[in-house]
Amino acid sequence: MRMRNHPIFFGLLLLAAIGLFFVLAAYAVLTAAKGEAFLPTGGPKIAVVEIEGIIGDSRDVNEQLDAYEKSDDVRAVILRINSPGGGVVPSQEIYDKVLKLRERKTVVVSMGVLAASGGYYIASAADRIVANPGTVTGSIGVIMQFSQVDELLEKIGLKARVIKSGIYKDTGSPLRDMTDEERLILQEMVDDIHNQFIEAVLANRDIPREKLMKISEARVFTGRQALEEGLVDELGGFEDAVAVAADLAGIEGEPTILYPRKRGGLLHYLLGEAASALSEALVKNDMNISYLYRGGLPSLSR
Repeated sequence: MRMRNHPIFFGLLLLAAIGLFFVLAAYAVLTAAKGEAFLPTGGPKIAVVEIEGIIGDSRDVNEQLDAYEKSDDVRAVILRINSPGGGVVPSQEIYDKVLKLRERKTVVVSMGVLAASGGYYIASAADRIVANPGTVTGSIGVIMQFSQVDELLEKIGLKARVIKSGIYKDTGSPLRDMTDEERLILQEMVDDIHNQFIEAVLANRDIPREKLMKISEARVFTGRQALEEGLVDELGGFEDAVAVAADLAGIEGEPTILYPRKRGGLLHYLLGEAASALSEALVKNDMNISYLYRGGLPSLSR
């Protein structure tokens, strides 16, 4: 019996094949959307997790770290950090996840152009930190910024009226100047979060408290300066970080490197750009406390 002589049967078979294709395609999209990585079989592996740009959400990174923690084949994880930092809470959430991962896997940080503030906060949780000589890192500090528009409103003839249930309810409002008492309250908050940063570094880096206090005023360092201060362990690029991770994890020979799955397509690009812009807007939003380096970067030019 030839299939072409039975068009109904052939049509049903073709529809089933098309349906299966779309199911598999949908599964691939959903898997990529969750940040899950493809794990080839056989042999010990080193996984790479990228932390890029302003840190506004921890979910994607932490999902990847969870997946690699559960994989018996993954012996080490490299955090490739190229970030100025970002929100306090997502930085702390990724930091906590890295500490948990270290209980089962080797974790090595490879610093890119910039790994400052919240980026360094996360890096401090790793077993080893590798920085390029020209990497900008450090910035162990906290920032809170406000806008004030009351004088502008007065110039254009607008007045604001606020009804509140407590004297501190509109602390940081752009509609009025801040009182000395409010400024003191917010400064105490910033100081406490700064101390949390310092405690995290002290818990993981072999730096005396007295020395760390001298360099924890949000100053940035080059990778080479950071090595002298004990903020990083050695100088090198990504390949050097791979060699360090393989050595610490006891991997002999050439390790298999698992890179993050790249999500392609115009839709993903647009969604990614929108998410990045939203994260930056949230971090820059008034009354937001951030582990964020806001300075410029050195460049080599003719």
